[in-house]
Amino acid sequence: MALIVQKYGGTSVGSPERIGHVADKVADWRKKGHDVVVVVSAMSGETDRLLSLAEAVAGVPPPRELDVLLATGEQVTIALLSMALDMRGIPARSYTGSQVHIRTDSAHNKARIRKIEDKHIQADLAEGKVVVVAGFQGMDEHGNITTLGRGGSDTTAVALAAALKADECQIYTDVDGVYTTDPRVVPEARRLDRITFEEMLEMASLGSKVLQIRSVSFAGRYNVPLRVLSTFEEGPGTLITYEDETMEEALISGIAFNRDEAKLTILGVPDKPGVAHQLLGPIAEANIEVDMIVQNVAADGATTDFTFTVHRNDYKKALAILEKTASTMGAKEVSGDDKIVKISLVGVGMRSHAGIASTMFAALAKEGVNIRMISTSEIKISVVVDEKYLELGVRTLHDTFELAQPESV
Repeated sequence: MALIVQKYGGTSVGSPERIGHVADKVADWRKKGHDVVVVVSAMSGETDRLLSLAEAVAGVPPPRELDVLLATGEQVTIALLSMALDMRGIPARSYTGSQVHIRTDSAHNKARIRKIEDKHIQADLAEGKVVVVAGFQGMDEHGNITTLGRGGSDTTAVALAAALKADECQIYTDVDGVYTTDPRVVPEARRLDRITFEEMLEMASLGSKVLQIRSVSFAGRYNVPLRVLSTFEEGPGTLITYEDETMEEALISGIAFNRDEAKLTILGVPDKPGVAHQLLGPIAEANIEVDMIVQNVAADGATTDFTFTVHRNDYKKALAILEKTASTMGAKEVSGDDKIVKISLVGVGMRSHAGIASTMFAALAKEGVNIRMISTSEIKISVVVDEKYLELGVRTLHDTFELAQPESV
């Protein structure tokens, strides 16, 4: 017997029929003798509907009242799923975030979990019940309902698994695991049997939307084994766990890419201490996140060129700020490009294998793909290329590193 925490997203519980399907899956686990805690999201589309109602009534609604409204979406789902389990002869009890005592800070719409009191859950499990918990929500020290932000149900599930010392946290989605890259770009992409927390964090931050970064980080911090599974297809899914000796055998675990990139360049800036802060300080003050940064000092040592990337949605705003900064600093020229993408290799095997970067660059050069920027970390190599080369670049690298090959047993 194991203690399993399962999370089902909005698509998985998007209709009464799908809620019944989820109830069947949960009942199967319970009948096998496992203790099960289920975390659910609102039914697909429900959170957007509630947001639309709030905007129609109030324009910009007060954050506290918005949390009260949004939390009702999951309350509907926990009740319906508990009813469906009861119909199948599986005793179940539903809890909102406040009822199960998920304590958060008071940052409405983006609260963070501070503590979970698990005595109610433990008592229900001891009585043989399935516990169904509303994801995405909690309660602050003043008794106010709070929500954790988009994707917060994943975080709720991982936090509960950590608090309960669960054997595994299973995230059920509409995909059957984590793939070497997006199968819509590379049909031969392979589902990974396992991947490390570090690799999954990199993949998530680079554009892979299978899991929220916050939940992966939480799982890694508290050593909660995560498994990504499909609600609609049977299979082993992908286990996300700590690195072990066998994982070094794979040089590259996956290829991530991000279409939402834009590049800004300022040329001929006087090279002196504090120049980077003068350039990026106003960007940060405008709440614009900077990703990759490249600085090149001219041969005379008197001036420097500075290039950085931002999210494409922030491109025009960042360009206007940079042009204003350039005029006060006496820079020669400001330019930008919002038709670029980032492609990244991710793999813990990079720590112990040389030559991966050169192999990557050679493969792209052979296909005529020009690299505009390069960034590296211990387990990642990222390049910025023209948008038109995205699919060619991803397919080329997937073939070069033989990611479609079956894993060795």
